[in-house]
Amino acid sequence: MSALIHAATRVTAGVFLICRCSALFEYAPNASFFVTILGGITAFLAATTGLIQNDIKRVIAYSTCSQLGYIVFAAGLSGYTVSIFHLSNHAFFKALLFIGAGSVIHAIADEQDIRKIGGLVKILPLTYTVIVVGSLALIGFPFLTGFYSKDVILEIAYGSFTVEGRFVHTLGICAAFFTAYYSTRLLAMTFLRPANGFRETYAHVHESPFPIAFPLVLLSFASIFVGFISRDRFIGLGTDF
Repeated sequence: MSALIHAATRVTAGVFLICRCSALFEYAPNASFFVTILGGITAFLAATTGLIQNDIKRVIAYSTCSQLGYIVFAAGLSGYTVSIFHLSNHAFFKALLFIGAGSVIHAIADEQDIRKIGGLVKILPLTYTVIVVGSLALIGFPFLTGFYSKDVILEIAYGSFTVEGRFVHTLGICAAFFTAYYSTRLLAMTFLRPANGFRETYAHVHESPFPIAFPLVLLSFASIFVGFISRDRFIGLGTDF
C-alpha cells in the first residue's frame, strides 16, 4: 500500500493537474512563481526532516515529499515534460524502496526502527541489493534512472536566469546532498553495522518469499534502465511529448 500511495497515487494527482493546466500557468506568472518557490522549499525541508528519522518507512516517505518538491518546482519553471519524466522515473525506484523496506520489516518481526536492526547484509542479500539500487537511483547516481531526470531538473533551475530559479537550484542542490546522506545512513544502519536487535528476532530472519522478491527484481531493473530507455521519448530533442 505504501508503494502504491507514495510512488504513484499521491504524487501523481497534484503534479499531473499542474502539468495538464500548463497553458493556464503560462499565462499566470505569479502562480508559476508561487509553485516554484513552494516546490523548492518542500524539497529542502522534507530532505532535512528525513535526516533525523529513525523509522525505515518514514525516511523513505520524507524522501517522497522531497522528490515531490523537485517535480513541482520543475513544473513551476515551465519544465512540464521534465516534471512528468521525473514523476515517471520516481515511481519505479520509490516503489522499489518501499517494497524493500516492507521486506526488511517482514523479515525482522515487524521492527521498523533502524536503530534496533543492523547486520542484515549477509542474511538478506537480495533485499540489500535492491535497496542499494533504489537508493542510488534516488540519489541520482550517474546512469541510473533517477539521474536522467533529477539532473535535468537542476539544470533547468540553474539555466532559468531568474531569482526563483537560482533560489530553488540552491535548495535543490542542498536537498540532493541531504538525500545522499540519509539514504546512505539508512543502508548503513539497517544492513552494514553490527546487529543491534534481540537474538530471538535474528534467529527467525529470512529472505522474502517469491511474491515479494519477484517485483523487487523487476523494479530493480526498471530503476537501472528505464531512465536511459525513456529519456529521448520524454525530453529528447525530437520528441513531441
